[in-house]
Parts: sequence; structure tokens; C-alpha cells
Amino acid sequence: MKRSIYQIISLLLVFFVFGCDQITQTEVSEEVLEIMENINSEELYAYVDTLSSDRFEGRLSGHIGYDRSAEWITEKFKQWGVKPINDEIGYLQKFPHPYNDVFEGCFVQMIDENDQVIKNYEYVEEFIPGSTSGNGEVKGEIVYVGYGITAPELGYDDYANVDVKGKIVLMEREAPVNASNEDFLKWRPYTFHQYKLVNAYKHGAVGMLYNYHIANPNNDYIEEFVFSHIGKQAVNDIFENTGFTHNEVVKEIDSLLTPKSFNTKKKFKIRNNTLRHPNGTTSNVIGLIEGSDPKLKDEYIIIGGHLDFLGKCYEIMPGANDNASAVSVILSIAKRLSNTEIELKRSVIFLMFGAEEAAIRGAQHFLNNPIISHENIVGLLNLDGVGIGDKIWAGFAKNYPNFYSYIDESNSNFIKANIKADTVNNIYRPRLDAAFFDWYGIPTLTFSAYGDLPQNKAYRYHTTYDNISNITPEIMESLSKILFLSIVKIANEEQLEFRRGELKPEFIEGYDFYTIVEENFQ
Repeated sequence: MKRSIYQIISLLLVFFVFGCDQITQTEVSEEVLEIMENINSEELYAYVDTLSSDRFEGRLSGHIGYDRSAEWITEKFKQWGVKPINDEIGYLQKFPHPYNDVFEGCFVQMIDENDQVIKNYEYVEEFIPGSTSGNGEVKGEIVYVGYGITAPELGYDDYANVDVKGKIVLMEREAPVNASNEDFLKWRPYTFHQYKLVNAYKHGAVGMLYNYHIANPNNDYIEEFVFSHIGKQAVNDIFENTGFTHNEVVKEIDSLLTPKSFNTKKKFKIRNNTLRHPNGTTSNVIGLIEGSDPKLKDEYIIIGGHLDFLGKCYEIMPGANDNASAVSVILSIAKRLSNTEIELKRSVIFLMFGAEEAAIRGAQHFLNNPIISHENIVGLLNLDGVGIGDKIWAGFAKNYPNFYSYIDESNSNFIKANIKADTVNNIYRPRLDAAFFDWYGIPTLTFSAYGDLPQNKAYRYHTTYDNISNITPEIMESLSKILFLSIVKIANEEQLEFRRGELKPEFIEGYDFYTIVEENFQ
């Protein structure tokens, strides 16, 4: 197949601007370009449509819906000749992961002193059940407890001057110190959702309203403790006629680092209909294309993204953008790289993480139980939320410029997508699988799509609105082609000049929230 006029012009421009040395450096074979051109938005859209369909029930880690999606991917790998990571593990690196089913019959209500309903809050628009809530119904006065933190060594206790026994607490997420603050690591243990829930229970609360209006399976489970997530309307209703406004109270806590907890005198009832599965398991899905070079095949390029989403809470959360879009890009690339006409001297791993939505447990499990040495990982290309927008954000690009240069080169010479290369300081509680790889000193790039397009106005993070109707597959096609070309080039480079990052034990240590919860529960 002959090169297109577009490709010829691109190469000529590179020649005149950078000289013939650059041409040699960026040369791509006819076969690779032909295979790249077969990557198309229709196929990518179809993958997203399948992964976000009812068949996989929201892909909640531990749930059979997630297992079905993992099986669907492994069948694709087998079809294309992508191998399992090894004979012992196969395609699935399994690990324990308890989870909840959430059923219909959940509600959040404001009630009067006689328990009559004053207001019934609307599901999704005004409240979402706690994905790890205990089963049952609780009612009581609402006590506002700020960030729900008891930290004597920091001279801070949101529970110091209030009695929450038998009551429902209303609290904020995170901490009064911003994640960019140099003192944040001192506060980080108290920002975990798990810590906040257990601390409320220890103080005698029977339930919790969490001012974090999303579905979220990342929390602890206490059988008799019922909680839900609420939005701005419910928070404002609770603060009404208390003499305070919510925004002013939060600003005062943050500026003075002084609690401002109080009994609102409002009364609520919460019901959640849940079923706990304490012995659940989930997995990372891993495929391998082994390199052809006797020495270089022991070096691995990883392209990854999390497969899981939120399951049913209580309606199916499709997770089209988060993160079926990323998995679809990975599949599209895996299909092309498995083509026998493409030589890859280094090995390529396709890694779909489980339980990212539950404190990034899949990435932690992969790194803490290494199948391959960390030193043999060339770098991670991580994808998260790449399906909505007309622009691409490249995180860690300025942290690892030599690594990013392959992305920049492939894009500049062939695709011309709008990419924002960015730095990630990453001193906070991580929200991406990529963060842990960076903490372990592994060169890392992470990609997402963005852009305010008219058809995407209905999209809302971690809700039922994350569905196929919002997907813009054209941006996925551009990213797939860029990553495909970059991986081929990286895999066949005789010597790589990637700068490895620094191991960050101060970030890694103390991140295991299960240990934190256990210590605080004793």
C-alpha cells in the first residue's frame, strides 16, 4: 500500500524543518503505517458499546459482571494470539476483593420530629446509595462533623465538642489541608473514606451522609452502619435556618484549621438495601506479546487502564468513558500489534487493572506481587477516561520527557492531535493507577481526553450518565494510532534513554487503607 499524500507531506515537512537525521529517526515502515490506518472509530465505539452494556452489569470488581468482561477480553486475546503473562497465572492475576450488591428500595428523606416525611430526595440527582453501606434503615438528628477527623497529633478533632451517639453525621471528603500543601502527608491517613466511616462508627454514629455526590465502591463495610452520598441540595437543606451557610463554614475550617461541628437539629432517615459478599475475588487481566530479540524481550512496555467500574448502585452504572473507553483503545492496539508483519524486539504487556475504583487495589497488587521485575518494566502507558472530548491530556509528560518524546514524535509526524503535555507532582492520595508506578520509580505517562463538546453535556462522573451516548470515538482513534506507533518505535529501539524515577517510600508507606482501618478499629 502506498503512503497517503498526508503522510508524504508530513515527512517532507519534518525533513525541511529538522534535517535528514530526524527523518531516519522517525521512519516508519509501510507495513506499520498500513496497519495503523486500519484503526478506526467504528471498531472502538463498538468495543465501548459492548463493555458498557447491561451484559457486564457495570463491571464491579468481585461481581460476576466484572468476571464476564474479563472473560470477554481473554477470548479476544486468544483470538488474536496474545499470550497469557505466564502458564501459572494465565490471563488473570486474581486477588481477594469483597463487594456489595445494592438493590432498589434505597432512599434518603428529611423527616420531622414525628418521623413524617418532609422531603424525599431524588435518586442520582440528589443522592446515591453508599456502595458499601450496611443493609437496613436508620434515622436520627444530623450532626455536622466537618471532615470527620480525629487527629490528636495534629491538634484537630471534629468530634471534640459534639455528641453523635445514635445520630447521623454529615461530613466532607478529604481534609482541611489541600493536597498541594507540603504538610498534606501528615493529613493523608485521615482523608481515606474508610477511615472517616470507621471513625464515625467509633464515635457512636448510626449513619452517615457524605457530601460527595457520586457512586463509589471505595469504602469500608460495617454491617449495622448505613450511609449514602448526597449533593448540594440536601446539604443546603440541612444548613437552612441553622445560622450558618455551608460554604462559609468550610472556608472557616480550612483557613483556621479549627473544627466547627454542631448539631443541625434536622432529622433524616436513610435506607439502603444491600447484600455483602465478604469472600469476593477479582483480577487484573494481563496479555503478552513476547519480543523477538533474545535480550530485549526481557524488557517490557506496559499499556494499561482499569477495567472495573461501579456495578449496580442500584441501577447499572455503565462506565462507558470510565473506563470502557481506555480498555477499547488497549484492545485496538493489541489487535494490531499481534499482527505477524510487525516486529517487536521488546515485549508488550496489556494490563487491565481490577479494583481501581476501590483504592487502586489492582495496581497495588500487580506491583506488590511482581510477575516481572520492576527493573525490567521500560514504562507504563496508562489510560483513564479517554472517550469524551477533542483534546488529549498527557500527564507525567514533563516528568519523563524522554519517554514522552516518542508520543510527541508520533503525533507530530502523523496524527496532529491536540495534546497538552503536563507535569504531575503526585504528592497526594493517588487517583490513577499510574501514580503507583511513578511512586515505584517506573517511567509513566497517563492519558485522558477532555474538551467541552455540546453532545457531552449529559455526562456526569461516577453516575448512570456515563453511558455510550456521550462517547466521541474520534479522539479514541487518534490516541490509539499515536500509542500504536509509539509502542512499535519504543519496542524496536536498540537503546532507550528513559530516565527512571525515584522510589518514593514516603508516599507508598501508609497507603494501605485496610491497615489504617484495622489500626483505628482496635
